[in-house]
Amino acid sequence: MACILHIETAGELCSVAVSQDGGTIYDESASSGPGSYTGLRIGVSMAKGICYGRNLKLIAVPTLKILTVPFLLRHDDIEEDALICPMIDARRMEVYTALYTRALKPVVDVCAKVIDEHSFEEQLNEHPIYFMGSGAEKCMQVIKHKNAHFINNVRLHAKNMAPLAEQLFLRGEFEDVAYFEPNYLKEWTTTHKDQN
Repeated sequence: MACILHIETAGELCSVAVSQDGGTIYDESASSGPGSYTGLRIGVSMAKGICYGRNLKLIAVPTLKILTVPFLLRHDDIEEDALICPMIDARRMEVYTALYTRALKPVVDVCAKVIDEHSFEEQLNEHPIYFMGSGAEKCMQVIKHKNAHFINNVRLHAKNMAPLAEQLFLRGEFEDVAYFEPNYLKEWTTTHKDQN
């Protein structure tokens, strides 16, 4: 149905991919960097330029949901009531995170969160939670609850956007090319240094 170009520049590694009907037909990774604020601006500017110049539709896929894709594709046997917690390292003990059901319905909306031993305690008392992403790696030493499960080596990559972008395409959920702005989560200031 759709041929979609995916651009991922929010993480540690820049990547692009092309999917046809939900399956990846090309993917490439670039050198490490840039960081989250700069990376988002570069990726969105490039995507908007391509869409505007070719009169194409713009699809925005939430970064944290992209992190869940490789986990969900490889672990369809997890508990029915399990929650998924993708995390992006935001320096020190802060992460950008959200909490989703297996169907990627939000339980806790996207936020910046300082992690301590009580983080997600209420949800962990009721559900197993699978933590993943660059932020989860540093939380392994802090969150010790028996329902906390940490999945290693889950990284952002454009090819993991394909199933999510295909769903948005089929539902006709497109962004306004002229006015779309990425979700920076935190305001940029002249004294603020890039988070990644």
